[in-house]
Amino acid sequence: MKSRPEFQIELGAHKVTLGPRTLVMGVLNVTPDSFSDGGRYFDPDHAVERGVELARQGADWIDLGGESTRPGAQPVSVEEELRRVLPVIRSLRRKLGDVPISIDTTKAEVAAQSLHAGANILNDVSGLRFEPRLAEVARQHHAPLILMHLRGRPETMQRQPFARDIWRSLANGFATSIRRALAAGVERSRLILDPGLGFGKSRRQNYAILAGLEKLHHFRLPLLIGASRKSFVQAIVAGEGLDPSPAPRPGTRYWPIAGTHGGESERRHAAKQNSALLVTGDAAAVVAAILGGAHIVRVHDPGAILPAVRVADALLATLR
Repeated sequence: MKSRPEFQIELGAHKVTLGPRTLVMGVLNVTPDSFSDGGRYFDPDHAVERGVELARQGADWIDLGGESTRPGAQPVSVEEELRRVLPVIRSLRRKLGDVPISIDTTKAEVAAQSLHAGANILNDVSGLRFEPRLAEVARQHHAPLILMHLRGRPETMQRQPFARDIWRSLANGFATSIRRALAAGVERSRLILDPGLGFGKSRRQNYAILAGLEKLHHFRLPLLIGASRKSFVQAIVAGEGLDPSPAPRPGTRYWPIAGTHGGESERRHAAKQNSALLVTGDAAAVVAAILGGAHIVRVHDPGAILPAVRVADALLATLR
């Protein structure tokens, strides 16, 4: 365990120091087919209520997405994605004041209109592979740009052969993404890297990335980690091994330990226990990420995860 490098990132007219404490990014999916919430916040009013609740629970940033990127997900049109996200961004901007809002999109047009509507940050899961023009939008609006590593596309990423050397894949992918961003005029001080846990990686590779996160510090950029509710965490919590055999189908959910048989009260109790166990697994992954040097963690349950974040930050504070 080493001390975490500090960075200053330009967010609008302000500079935010990343490193003294971990920032928590709260996930808000405005989709009917999200793997994590099953479309619970597809209704704009429910989405806005949830966004406000995320901030109340301790989320520093809100990450809003209008297109599912779960394994096997199909893309949606620009028009449909805008219809989903713009009303929510506008309402959240009025209700949340200056709380930063990130738009999770791979489309340049969605990025541009979202920034006009009140978003502050661009989160591109393709790392500028799908629409490199998104970097120009970031430059024009002086917006921070999160570059995620993704092998393949969401609809096929868990079906194709995994990389033989995940570290080489990360190094090559990030080098390309950073080069495209800088070539478009995006300032380096506005870039954040996300290794894309669960996006085209095997279960073992996801844990290898968490265990070796310090290797990514040679890029000299802040790191964001999103492990929340992902199947590679669920599977281990459920008692699975690092190398599943046979390989699960894309989108498989793992339900740990507690059964779902018996009467209605027993099933409710089991569901509650399962939820608590999954949050515990997410918290463990968050602690590992922070101790490896992550500056931002992307989570669905900020209130439940924040105690683990604070403990991990306290451990890092002893190294200064």
